[in-house]
Amino acid sequence: MDFADRVRAHAKRVMELKEHSRTEEAAKTSLVMPFLHMLGYDAFDPRVVVPEFTADVGTKKGERVDYAIKRNGDVIILIEAKAVGDCLDSGRATQLHRYFHGLPSAKIAVLTDGVVYKFFTDLEKPNIMDDRPFMTFDFLDIEEALVPELKKLCNDCFDVELALSAAQDLKYLGQMKRIIAKEMSEPSDDLVKLLARQIDSRPITASPRESFRNHVKTALGHNVNEIITARLQ
Repeated sequence: MDFADRVRAHAKRVMELKEHSRTEEAAKTSLVMPFLHMLGYDAFDPRVVVPEFTADVGTKKGERVDYAIKRNGDVIILIEAKAVGDCLDSGRATQLHRYFHGLPSAKIAVLTDGVVYKFFTDLEKPNIMDDRPFMTFDFLDIEEALVPELKKLCNDCFDVELALSAAQDLKYLGQMKRIIAKEMSEPSDDLVKLLARQIDSRPITASPRESFRNHVKTALGHNVNEIITARLQ
């Protein structure tokens, strides 16, 4: 079974068990530990996966993060798990932030409810976990393009430099997709002016600009439809 097949098999498990995993412990046992197994990590070997990992960080003593994945004795991945359906915004990741800062060897932090996995690293400032995830993987709505990216975190092929490079690429891609989606929904003045100048060299005043904005929005929609039609054909 190749990795994509393992992902699909795990997605089927998530679909079947999510309604029975509405507590944190249930989510960890029925969904998160099998997820680690899918990635090739032995969740029953405390040399590899440390449950309830404890480390004194700053003024906080005795706090725990749900799982720490180790390689050669060093923590490389931190995981904080919530119950299925729990909020996964950055405010729920305060422990991850502290541990990430206190463990320089850890370069990947994961916040999950067993269904959705948010992956973080430190692209903005060294050893400071970014507020935004570089990848969000939803097992109920799998984005096929992200399956090869998830595979890079597997035990048999995990490489810190490769993981960070992939994270940066995914971050830029995600930001560009959000910008494009916003421009398609409501073209900005900058985009309207840029395109208008290539069509008409005269200064664009407020009234013509609004007319151009509608043309830009229509043209973007037509372009996407034409691409989809061409691929279907």
